[in-house]
Amino acid sequence: MLNLLARFAKDTRGATAIEYSLIASLIALAIITAVSQIGSKVTNTFNNVGNGMRGS
Repeated sequence: MLNLLARFAKDTRGATAIEYSLIASLIALAIITAVSQIGSKVTNTFNNVGNGMRGS
């Protein structure tokens, strides 16, 4: 059993795939956050323009 755990601890074959998946997840999170922030600003801008047109 200890031999199996030692071999598992030394095995690095999947480490690169895990690292790439973590990087991709962080990039996706950054994109989602940016799009969310930009989307709310665009919505506010269109609302302001619409309110300005109604007031004229």
